[in-house]
Amino acid sequence: MEKQTTHQAEEDARNEAIQIYVDGEIVPKDQAKISVFDSGFMLGDGVWEGLRLYDGRWAFVDEHIDRLFEAALAIDLKLPLDRDGMFQALEATRTANGMESDAHARLMVTRGVKVRPFQHPSLSRSGPTMVIIMEHSRPKIPRPIRLATVPHQRGLPMTQDPKLNSHSKLNCILACIAADKAGADEALMLDVHGFVNTTNACNFFIVRKGEVWTSTGDYCMNGITRQKVIDLCRANDIPVFERNFSLVDTYGADEAFLTGTFGAQTPVSEIDGRTIGTGELGPVTARLRDLYKELVAQ
Repeated sequence: MEKQTTHQAEEDARNEAIQIYVDGEIVPKDQAKISVFDSGFMLGDGVWEGLRLYDGRWAFVDEHIDRLFEAALAIDLKLPLDRDGMFQALEATRTANGMESDAHARLMVTRGVKVRPFQHPSLSRSGPTMVIIMEHSRPKIPRPIRLATVPHQRGLPMTQDPKLNSHSKLNCILACIAADKAGADEALMLDVHGFVNTTNACNFFIVRKGEVWTSTGDYCMNGITRQKVIDLCRANDIPVFERNFSLVDTYGADEAFLTGTFGAQTPVSEIDGRTIGTGELGPVTARLRDLYKELVAQ
C-alpha cells in the first residue's frame, strides 16, 4: 500500500513562487535565508505555530498567537513583535502571496544568531529570528491513516514539556521513523505510564459505543483543534472523556481519528495491523468534521 502522511497536500505550482517573511522583510522563496549560526538551525532553540487560512480568515488566530506567546515565555524568549504585530505580519505575508483560502502558514521564532556555535543562550546576542512560510495547501489524504505503536514516549514535563511547540522535534521524528520502518504512516506514542497518548504529529481520539475518548492531555501538545473537538462534543451532546486508556481499549474502538490544524479530523483505519471499526471514516468522526467546518465558517 502506498505510503502517505498526515500533512500530505495537493501539488500546487504557485508554491514555487511564494514570498516568505524573514525578519520584517518579505522576499522571494529563493532569497529567504538565515544564518548557519542561527539558534534554531544549530540547536532547535525556538518556538512555532501552524495556522490555516479559510475564506480570507485565519482560523482561531487569537488562540494560536496566545499559545506562541506562552511558549516564548516558557523558554525565556522575547518575541520581536506584539500580538497585533504578529497578526499584521501574517496578513502582510498573505497579501504578498495573494492568498484567500486553502493556505497554511508556519510562523517560527528562534533565539537568533549566535556569536559562537555553542549552547548557552547568552551567545544569541542579535535578537530573535522570525520567519513565516506560507503555502497554498489543500489537504490530499486519499485514505485513512495507518498507525504503529512505537517505543518513543511523550515524556515528563521536566525533561521537555510535550505541551511546548518547540523547534526541538527529534523525539517525534524518531517516532515517525520507527512507524515508517514498521510500514505505517505515523506513530502512535504512549505516555510514561503506558497509556495511549498522541501521534508524532497530531492529537489522537477513539470512539467507543458512541463515546469520544482522548488522553488526559498531561503529556501531549495542547492542540487547538483538539480542544475545539472536545468543545464541539460537549455542545452537541456527544459524550467525551479526557482519560487514561490502553492499547486494548484502542484496538477495540469503533472509530479512531487524528486532529490537527492542517488536516482537521483525519480518520485512522489501522493500528498495529489491527483494523479499527470498518477501517473507513466512521459516523461520529464524520459528524465532528461537519460540526468543525461549521465552526470555522462562523
